[in-house]
Amino acid sequence: MARTSTRDRMKNEINAGSMADIAFLLLIFFLVTTTIVEDKGVLVKLPPWSEEPPDITKLKTRNVYSVLVNADDQLLVRGEEMKVSELRDNAKIFIKNPQKLENMAENPKKAIISMKNDRGTKYETYLEVYNELKAAYNELRDEEANAKHGKDYDYCTKDQRTAIRMAIPLVISEAEPTSFGEEN
Repeated sequence: MARTSTRDRMKNEINAGSMADIAFLLLIFFLVTTTIVEDKGVLVKLPPWSEEPPDITKLKTRNVYSVLVNADDQLLVRGEEMKVSELRDNAKIFIKNPQKLENMAENPKKAIISMKNDRGTKYETYLEVYNELKAAYNELRDEEANAKHGKDYDYCTKDQRTAIRMAIPLVISEAEPTSFGEEN
């Protein structure tokens, strides 16, 4: 008979039978408690799909506020260079046309902002330009709400907001981007 020493009898063993169960429970716990971050982007309601060709109407150039962004992230607004920081105020003046100038929009209902980018335009620049144009409309709507109802647009009733949106409709038309560096 083989003799067993006390050292052999005293070996400590870890029971790993339930280790897989614990790992599985931890995995489920982290899957349930973890939130998934969604990408944020520009929320735009697109027109419904149609098989019919679009109605091509000749627009008066005075009603079109063209914004071009090239591959170097430079702005060309109605043929003139402009900084992004000046875009909002310039767009507001174009849309509202308080002095009734011949080279500005006839009225806010007829104003169209045409935005065209180069494929090399940085996404941050695209968002910055888009946000400035949208902010111009938001400020005009706030001004209209304060003039008519004495409160900001967000605090108006649904009917009041609808009337203001009809008076100052948000019309931003995005053209197909040009090839990289083509707008230079």
